[in-house]
Amino acid sequence: MESKSMDVSVMERARRLELMLVDIDGVLTDGRIYFVPTATGEWDETKGFSALDGIALQWFHWHGITMGLISGRKSVATEMRAKSGHFKYCYMGNHEKIATLEEIIADAKVPRENIGYMGDDLTDIVCFHRVGFAIAVANARPEVKREAHYVTEARGGDGAFREVAELVLQAKGKWGEILKKYEVG
Repeated sequence: MESKSMDVSVMERARRLELMLVDIDGVLTDGRIYFVPTATGEWDETKGFSALDGIALQWFHWHGITMGLISGRKSVATEMRAKSGHFKYCYMGNHEKIATLEEIIADAKVPRENIGYMGDDLTDIVCFHRVGFAIAVANARPEVKREAHYVTEARGGDGAFREVAELVLQAKGKWGEILKKYEVG
C-alpha cells in the first residue's frame, strides 16, 4: 500500500468517499468492554463512545456519506450507537468479515474505490485490501498500520473517527460549511 503521510493520494481517496465502514471495538471505542450487573442479577455489556466521534457521524449523515459497521462482537451498546449515528449497515457477531463486506458492497452499489474502512486489528486487514481508503487508528496493531493508506493521530475511541471525518469533509470542500454552521471564524 501507499505512504501513510498526508499526500495527494490520501486527499483524493478522502474526496471520493461515499461509504464509510468501521470496526467498533478499538475504533469507535477504546476497546474496553464493561460488564455491569443488572437488577435481575444478570450481566449487561457496555462500552464507551466518544462524543467527538458522535458529532462527526452526524456530519457524515448531513453530507450524504453512508455509514456501516462490521464488528466481531454483538452488543446492544453498538446497536444503540449505530442507530444514533444513522448507520445504514450494522453487522455484528462475525470475525470473518469478507462475506459481510461483499454483501454491503453489493447492496450499496458503490465502487470499491469510493469505500473507506477503519480498523485496528488483524481481522480488519482483509477489508483494507478490498476498499479504496484503508484507515488505521493510532493504537492499531503495527501490521494493520502497515496496510493502511492513512493512520490517524488520535487513538480509537478518542476522536479517531472525528479526525477522519474532518479530513474527508476538507477533501470534499465541505469543512467550511461545518465551521460556518458553528459560527467559527
